[in-house]
Amino acid sequence: MEIKNFEPRTYQLSIVKTCKEKNTLVCLPTGTGKTKIGILLSIERLNSYEKSQVLVLTPTKPLAAQICKEFKDNTTIDEDRIILLTGSIIPEKRMKFYNDATVIVATPQTINEDLINNRCTLSEYSLLMVDECHRSKENYANTKVSKFYSEQSKFPRILALTASPSSSKDSIDLICKNLSIESIEIRTENDEDLKEFIQKKDVEKIFVDFPEDFKAIHDLIKQEYKLRLEGVKSFGIHKPISVINKTDLLMLQKRLQGEIRNGNKSAFYGISLVSQLLKLDYCLNLLETQTPNAMHNFLTGLKNDESKAAKSILASENVKEAIELSYKLIDKKTKHPKLNKLLEILKKEMKINSNYKSIVFANFRNTVVEIVDELNKSGISAIKFVGQADRQDKGLKQKEQIEIIENFKNGKFNVLVASSVGEEGLDIPEVNSVIFYESIGSELRKIQRSGRTGRTKPGKIIFLMTNDTRDIGYHYSSLKKEQKMKNLLNKMKNEKTILDYAEDNN
Repeated sequence: MEIKNFEPRTYQLSIVKTCKEKNTLVCLPTGTGKTKIGILLSIERLNSYEKSQVLVLTPTKPLAAQICKEFKDNTTIDEDRIILLTGSIIPEKRMKFYNDATVIVATPQTINEDLINNRCTLSEYSLLMVDECHRSKENYANTKVSKFYSEQSKFPRILALTASPSSSKDSIDLICKNLSIESIEIRTENDEDLKEFIQKKDVEKIFVDFPEDFKAIHDLIKQEYKLRLEGVKSFGIHKPISVINKTDLLMLQKRLQGEIRNGNKSAFYGISLVSQLLKLDYCLNLLETQTPNAMHNFLTGLKNDESKAAKSILASENVKEAIELSYKLIDKKTKHPKLNKLLEILKKEMKINSNYKSIVFANFRNTVVEIVDELNKSGISAIKFVGQADRQDKGLKQKEQIEIIENFKNGKFNVLVASSVGEEGLDIPEVNSVIFYESIGSELRKIQRSGRTGRTKPGKIIFLMTNDTRDIGYHYSSLKKEQKMKNLLNKMKNEKTILDYAEDNN
């Protein structure tokens, strides 16, 4: 068996050399050919172990289809023996594929289910390739399949692939432990053997001011938040009020839930208080980073919430006044300044290039819909790209997602406005820019989003941020975590194998 239709790059061959000898975590920037490394190693293992098989795990059906196609396009393996296996195929039919396939590309949940029910064994598989391996936490199916594989395979070898494992040493150690990783290969944009393949990405930070009429509402909600914050001190939080954050509240909530299970009825008041604080904090977040409609819809939606926390919030005079002020903003069709700036940016770019393509990322589905509506009203062809159904939105089925991506590729739309579903797992085409409508504190998600541009040609990354809001803190937090992640991985790579490093630090 051989590769075809691509010439391996020097760094890919160097990494594969390590992967042949040890279970390896490979961390490469998005768009630099991680799957090709998996293909090269697959061919080596299949040729070394006659009649053996390869199993590839990847988190979504569309990405599984994409990797399956890549194996067919880039190897001489009989196409009929490269099988896409998902839960949509009935178990009885899946059993036959396990025997007939040379390469199986599957979602981990499907494989785990079949292993648990003894529909298959991994004894003849000479390679387990785990894509997007940063998902390999304790309860994720990747972890369970990896354990089965290590126990069953006659000739085990594991390859773990990601663009962004974590900035936390504990998290990386956990991934490595769960996947039996022995070595690490990392390349960054600054490595000599990768530099020539990295496209330039211009980064632009655009700041807008928080409007005075927004601040008036913000002050009312903030007052209500601070009033309730005083109450948590009686539940054992001794920090100054000014530094109590969402993490502290979530930890308190978890502790109080434990006390309730142990029969402490007085903890119910604490749970309600924490719930009120989390709802008010969420409201502040919407006002600072999203749109007036998003905040207004959340507050008025509390009327349908029967909890004591919701009723307490709505009974507040400050909140009542905030709702009235938000009505006035909406009546005047007031937009968040970030939305106005987004329209300005895209209009300017499309005036220069009518084929300009951009992905706009927004955290909330309601914001996604609002952005799409505003862009289309302004003559910019845009479409929403969200996940499958949740409690409030019917979402998009995976077939619809794939259709939208194809239409985007073919130029039917200029702008894809995406929730987190656009971060990974789909073959999204090259775009001129990625625009962050709001900041995110996660380095993993920042890296995934940024990787949607600058894959085969130069691109631009634009961050929209509101001054004096959490937008700023989240942005710089993700940058700090990203650098910490790179430093940590390089240290682990240069000093010794991951498992040795982990043992020395336990």
